[in-house]
Amino acid sequence: MLKQIDLVLSPFDAQKTDNYTEYASKILKISKNRISYIKLVKHSIDARQRDIKVQLRFVVVIDEPNYKPEKIIFDPKNITNSKEVAIIGAGPAGLFAALRLIELGLKPIIFERGQDVLQRKRDIATMYKNNKININSNYCYGEGGAGTFSDGKLYTRSSKRGNVNRILELFYLHGANENILYEAHPHIGSDKLPKVIENIRNRIIEAGGIFHFNTQVVDIIIVKGKIKGLKLSNGSIFKTTNLVLSSGHSAKDVYKMLASKNILLESKDFAMGVRIENPQEIINKIQYHNYPKIELLPAATYNIIQQVNGKGVYSFCMCPGGVIVPASTSENEIVVNGMSASKRNSGFANSGFVCEIKNEDLTEFKKFGVFAGLEFQSHLEQLAFNNGGGGLMAPAQRILDFIQKKKSSDLPISSYISGTHSSEMHNWLPKFMSENISKALQIYGQREKDFINENAIMIGVESRTSSPIRIPRNRETFEHVEIKGLYPCGEGAGYAGGIVSSAIDGMNVAQSIAKTKINNRCNA
Repeated sequence: MLKQIDLVLSPFDAQKTDNYTEYASKILKISKNRISYIKLVKHSIDARQRDIKVQLRFVVVIDEPNYKPEKIIFDPKNITNSKEVAIIGAGPAGLFAALRLIELGLKPIIFERGQDVLQRKRDIATMYKNNKININSNYCYGEGGAGTFSDGKLYTRSSKRGNVNRILELFYLHGANENILYEAHPHIGSDKLPKVIENIRNRIIEAGGIFHFNTQVVDIIIVKGKIKGLKLSNGSIFKTTNLVLSSGHSAKDVYKMLASKNILLESKDFAMGVRIENPQEIINKIQYHNYPKIELLPAATYNIIQQVNGKGVYSFCMCPGGVIVPASTSENEIVVNGMSASKRNSGFANSGFVCEIKNEDLTEFKKFGVFAGLEFQSHLEQLAFNNGGGGLMAPAQRILDFIQKKKSSDLPISSYISGTHSSEMHNWLPKFMSENISKALQIYGQREKDFINENAIMIGVESRTSSPIRIPRNRETFEHVEIKGLYPCGEGAGYAGGIVSSAIDGMNVAQSIAKTKINNRCNA
């Protein structure tokens, strides 16, 4: 007999994992000896009241001594000699498309402009040493995509798009901690995710898939509206009739290349802003109401959503116990992002804090047509560089000073390793963004009095929350609406926002390609 039960415990009692069977037996009113198997399937913190509780959900098996839990499996085919599918980009969309392809008997050939994850880590270390961006191997480009070094947060609201649990299972099977299967807000950690990504790559190669790192696709060959091949940065041609385009939202040159071939693109709303940072102890104090045994609780998170002047202003990619990192992909621009290690113990809490941007906000950039959003994005990134202190230094301002529209005479300590430079961000950010962000912060600060304090800082700019461009595709087949064999995928195509939703999109595209192949064989 299988039962599902919920427990609500104090943080202290929730630490006593050896007592879970006893707690379950009391709820079920049976002897604990009758419990053959118990498994935690959901864990969350309820901090809405001062009396904080831990909510637990278990699956319990009763009176079945020979019960064996169903194993999570991944069963790839040997696809060494199978039909090939080209994939541009080894981010979550590309990698999970490849995983699904090898399950379905197709051979992924992955082209990644950046380096494998080990070399990528070396390149990032060199970037800090030289205070200069590597334009092809950085926090955005390389194996695993931007998510590799941005915490590995796996929380998503994209359950309607596909099987979220399957994505979590695949991460677990490739080395992530088991707790991602039951935590309400699962997270791997930027210290552990690179190894998981490496394991995924090795799995794909073992099945017969192929990776080409440090290989940029510079052109797509199209004949009579059909994909026929790729031109690579080394001058060679790779022939293919199926292309998964999962190049990510930072590959601006890919959009320009598509436009040069008259491939249909669409502009869409997006968001930009800053990174805000506080001491983690302040966020813990606010969210946990001065709970006396704070050491029993994880680093606290927050979520801010405000409507100001008809636009959404909201926190994004909140990193408790994290650090702010330089996420630029070109010289003479400053872009920032956040990440956390698995222990989330840096002492700082940071989050993107961004303002919704619509087409009507881009009047000065209308001449760029569908690229208005991209040009606006680049403009702000260059402004951030010009108002920084040179190299990878980022412009920054105390939040109090930003609200009061005055320059910070000095800056508090920040997690941003490359250094911050005091800047009047309220002056050079577009007026509508500056005013909306300021107002939203004031509204939240009135509700949470300690949030805006002398150590609260903002660092600019947070500009890569999502793509300002969508590559239109058929809703049923995931194929581009005009080009046969082209499958736009993930964040860069405008259909995802984060690791899990990108991975789901990749798997959906892979299934569509496999289904098309099967139908074509049946109709042949």
